[in-house]
Amino acid sequence: MAENLAEKNMNKVVVIYSGGMDSFTVLNRALKDGKQVYALTFDYGQKHVKEIDYAANVCNELNIPHKVIDISAINQLLAGSSLTDDIDIPEGHYAEDSMKSTVVPNRNMILLSLAVGYAVSVEASQVYYGAHSGDHAIYPDCRPEFVVKMNDVCQIANYQPVEIFSPYLTQTKIDILTDGLAMDLDYGKSWTCYNGREKACGKCGACEERLEAFKMNKVTDPLEYE
Repeated sequence: MAENLAEKNMNKVVVIYSGGMDSFTVLNRALKDGKQVYALTFDYGQKHVKEIDYAANVCNELNIPHKVIDISAINQLLAGSSLTDDIDIPEGHYAEDSMKSTVVPNRNMILLSLAVGYAVSVEASQVYYGAHSGDHAIYPDCRPEFVVKMNDVCQIANYQPVEIFSPYLTQTKIDILTDGLAMDLDYGKSWTCYNGREKACGKCGACEERLEAFKMNKVTDPLEYE
């Protein structure tokens, strides 16, 4: 009986699910791997809050437990990001220095810490999140060394160890889309654009990288662009 319970808990995972293309793929990868998924979405005051609606729709469709947590009050402490402050979203590819303005200070450490707390409370063994190699240049909290260190801390931060798992950590967005297409995912159910307007802008770093991934996979993005 105890062994069965342990096995059941090993199958439980928390997925940090923004509603974007990467986390949409991660969510479905966890399901494909036979995991019992608890989806967790954060409202941190991002301009592209529209992604939260996309996340809610998918979780409702898949009948997955889903919590949307408002942590926007932390923006009183975390200033200087174009994603949350009154600063224009830069245009261009992620490789450009201008995209550094989209960094939210310490965001992933905060989100992962909250997700690990949730994982402990539901007795889940892992927290999945969608860091990938395309993020490494701009976002320090998406780099392999960050994930390794966070994973080390999360083994000892609670009585129950929790693993931080990034299935696409060393892969590109192109690879992520390739895997998602192999799972027959409908990417019209995801929102990537940093601008939360009716249609995706097609010019911000998030849009450019997404469109590049579709082009390299020789398929058309189902989202509408301005």
